[in-house]
Amino acid sequence: MKKVITIAGTNSQKSINKNLLSYTSSLLENIEIISIDLNDYVIPIYGVDFEAENGVPTAIKSLNELLDDADGFIISLAEHNGSYTAVFKNTIDWLSRVNMKIWREKPMLLMATSPGGRGGANALQSARTYFPFLGAKIIETYSLPSFYDKFKEGEIIEEDYRKELEDKAVKFSEEL
Repeated sequence: MKKVITIAGTNSQKSINKNLLSYTSSLLENIEIISIDLNDYVIPIYGVDFEAENGVPTAIKSLNELLDDADGFIISLAEHNGSYTAVFKNTIDWLSRVNMKIWREKPMLLMATSPGGRGGANALQSARTYFPFLGAKIIETYSLPSFYDKFKEGEIIEEDYRKELEDKAVKFSEEL
């Protein structure tokens, strides 16, 4: 069975990106989903001096090993001030110290959502440009704007957005 790792790019306990990931995961058949919660990987802020003195944190080494076993990734990015969250950026900074090709040239469905009308567009665009440098094979991207209007009771209620995600999830799963 193929393994897909999901990561919400936030440490929020009430993350709408985690909700979107859960829904998206339910669309995939015959795939083992491994959900990564960044709160389970407490790490210091990356710095070359810290790394020189202390090495790579054990939590990052463990997370890196999990990424090795994945057949693909679904990442849903929260956006803070027009960019990735600090916790997500810090995590990828640390992971890149172990393996610059964090995403291992494996298929990725890259998503974002937000309460606002742009649906995390800035973070999504930044990742679309930057992640291939980190080894992402981005199969599809998806943005869900106005999350609280379009997502109710665990699912996307607006048909056009739901159908778009369903189609993209199928295309992603075909690439695994």
